[in-house]
Amino acid sequence: MFGVYDNKDGGGWNTTKDAYTSFGARPDRGKSAFFNNGGSAPRGSYQRGGFGGSGNSRWVEESRDDEDWSKPTQANERLEQELFAGGNTGINFDNYDDIPVEATGQNCPHHIDSFQDVEMGEIIMSNIALTRYTRPTPVQKYAIPIIKNKRDLMACAQTGSGKTAAFLLPVLSQIYTEGPGEALAAQKSGGQDNGKYGRRKQYPLALVLAPTRELALQIYEEARKFAYRSRVRPCVVYGGADIGQQIRDLERGCHLLVATPGRLVDMMERGKIGLDYCNYLVLDEADRMLDMGFEPQIRRIVEQDTMPPKGIRQTMMFSATFPKEIQILARDFLEEYIFLAVGRVGSTSENITQKVVWVEDGDKRSFLLDLLNATGKNSLTLVFVETKKGADALEDFLYREGYACTSIHGDRSQRDREEALHQFRSGRCPILVATAVAARGLDISNVKHVINFDLPSDIEEYVHRIGRTGRVGNLGLATSFFNDKNGNITKDLLDILVEAKQEVPSWLESLAYEHQHKSNTRGRSKSCDSLTAYPKNGAERRGTERTADQEESWSH
Repeated sequence: MFGVYDNKDGGGWNTTKDAYTSFGARPDRGKSAFFNNGGSAPRGSYQRGGFGGSGNSRWVEESRDDEDWSKPTQANERLEQELFAGGNTGINFDNYDDIPVEATGQNCPHHIDSFQDVEMGEIIMSNIALTRYTRPTPVQKYAIPIIKNKRDLMACAQTGSGKTAAFLLPVLSQIYTEGPGEALAAQKSGGQDNGKYGRRKQYPLALVLAPTRELALQIYEEARKFAYRSRVRPCVVYGGADIGQQIRDLERGCHLLVATPGRLVDMMERGKIGLDYCNYLVLDEADRMLDMGFEPQIRRIVEQDTMPPKGIRQTMMFSATFPKEIQILARDFLEEYIFLAVGRVGSTSENITQKVVWVEDGDKRSFLLDLLNATGKNSLTLVFVETKKGADALEDFLYREGYACTSIHGDRSQRDREEALHQFRSGRCPILVATAVAARGLDISNVKHVINFDLPSDIEEYVHRIGRTGRVGNLGLATSFFNDKNGNITKDLLDILVEAKQEVPSWLESLAYEHQHKSNTRGRSKSCDSLTAYPKNGAERRGTERTADQEESWSH
């Protein structure tokens, strides 16, 4: 069995008791000094206003034709403090130089080793300094010069590898250099083509599509940082929030738009957004958007409206996996693109220590309490379950046990979800119980521990879940509860652990061998059906429940 795990940065199981073997043996389980407040642990109160954070009112609404967009505007100390107050600590960059990177395509630009190696202008460089980014991550080293050279890009990189800055920095840099161009005159002319609702149509210069509202908001917040002291005004639109408020925000000016596909189509049909001058298109988490069924809306936006065609616009696609559907989309949307693979496509980071423990269903709650007690009191812990009902039940259980916790899943309102994430980020509720809706896109830098209370039914989901920790070079810990219901991912899970140089339990190796042997004896036609070795494991049923929640339409 496992012994005590002492995480390198103090966020692991540094405790006198064995967190893996002693569950059920502690009389004060669930009542640590940090969490024990008489059962009145706060679920938190929502303190943020607006649908996209504050600070929009400080942007200059109008731009004169004679303004030089490459020159920084006047500093604003209050806004600067708001945007850049968060620290950039704990980065473990030493491991990054060992990550394999492969760029394929004709005339691929040479990668950079520092942000100073490529000309991005005064505004971008001063904002990089404010964010305290000292050196580019691997995806940034390669993607920034590729985008700056106006090449289309298909990038596959591990989650949490710095992809957002990899496209925002060069795109904004080019916008600052080129200025608003014809879009400014079109926006000012307004008038007849603005649709039945009237008011001015906005013509963004860059469009970033994201699958979920949480990811869209995070990209928007990053865009605000890199647009500080510039004439570029970022906006964000997504489903589930007041469309009237989003329209009012758009009408004050929009040069870079972050959007979920469904809400963007709605805005276009209302005559609020025109893509005629959109020279930069970014699809972030493209594989996730296809998983959620957004392909028709994406094609409606890109191919069936006024957006400039490929070859004229510059297109960038970012994805953690590269399935056949992504390859088709890349072929249709990209022109002579460069394919960038950072690490093995679909793999996990070696910064994450992965533990797999055999836990029967009836013992999971007891085991979870022991892990929570063994984790440092300041550590944020993300607990994944398969179903919405399971998330509510586990949150109620932890709450009754005296833990400050909250939850996020598809049935919670947008306001409740934003409140839960705010309370989790701030540390008021350091435990977040989540379904697959939180498996991708959440960029919370100090998540120390991800616990798979229920393992997912496919390995890609596992990769994205544990990618919520160990982000951008930080060290992280992931623990997964495994039992005979999870036989369908045995072989894939073993491969992931071996490749990431993780400790592999002997029982998992035996199960994988047995599973492979059974699959082979059942005939070639069934060799890829991992459920055949465990026909009664219920994975198909659980997978159906997860998919219904995971693929909830985040657009309306």
